[in-house]
Amino acid sequence: MLNRAAILVRYREPAVRWINEADPDPDGMTFTLEDVNRERTVYLVSDAHVQTDVDIRRWVQDNFGTLWESELEQWYTDEALWPSKRTLKRFDEWFEVECHTMVFDTSDEPLIDDEL
Repeated sequence: MLNRAAILVRYREPAVRWINEADPDPDGMTFTLEDVNRERTVYLVSDAHVQTDVDIRRWVQDNFGTLWESELEQWYTDEALWPSKRTLKRFDEWFEVECHTMVFDTSDEPLIDDEL
């Protein structure tokens, strides 16, 4: 078991609308809520910081900007396409945050940080 918690960001309808409207596909392809939530990024955080719902909310309040930018960049690297007003209120309208505090490493292979 790792001393980490897993944070997952689930998209809501306003985020899906942005994905489809920011840079429309010339062939008319659009994404659904199910499409964008099929594969999600997992953010590992210290489990000491997210023990209760209040802790999780505080962590989100402190980190929503980083989470939001990470999620936007996965869709469009051109920041000109990003919404200019990225407030906590709007983040809550666009995303739901899940936290899982039980994280087990079931692999015998060593953890590797590809940024080192």
